[in-house]
Amino acid sequence: MSLSKISIHIICILAIGLCSCSSIDIFKENTEIAPVSNYKSFVIINQEVNMRGFSAQLLDEKVQDHLREALEAQGMVYDRTKPDLVIRYTSNEDQRMREINNFNYPMPFWGYRVWDPWTFNPYSSFNTPVRSSSYELLQVIVDFIDPKKDKFLMTLTGVTEVQSAKFKERKVLKTTDKILERFITDVLINSK
Repeated sequence: MSLSKISIHIICILAIGLCSCSSIDIFKENTEIAPVSNYKSFVIINQEVNMRGFSAQLLDEKVQDHLREALEAQGMVYDRTKPDLVIRYTSNEDQRMREINNFNYPMPFWGYRVWDPWTFNPYSSFNTPVRSSSYELLQVIVDFIDPKKDKFLMTLTGVTEVQSAKFKERKVLKTTDKILERFITDVLINSK
């Protein structure tokens, strides 16, 4: 394979990667008590009472498995009867639209200013029409509850945008990872 073909493939992969990336913001709320370091067991209440947190059942099951595997990897044990920590999750899946205005400046006229209110014509051939794009604003909300005190340790909300349905599962699991990373850092590591 020639060097030019390899560089074209690398550029395409990077372009796809950058287009599919959007930021994930994590917000911490509902902190009623300070965490302690002795959380050894947990239960995911959604699994026990058959409560779905996502509209798609398969995605809901993957989030449950993802939460369970991540916490078990930290040495915690799943316990239905007397857990040290109760986890409940839900989501907001909100379809939205945004307007995209691709205004192209008239670059062939190098002597003119970039924008002049007296000569600007919105109907000129230099402007492209406004178009709309749909996306989904996705929130993954995970409550961490101390069952002995019946109070919130914290609620962590991950917010991101999903441009396409085929990337939704990946974005949800990535957001769940960020939430778990924040929980593990704030509670399991820093409270020791």
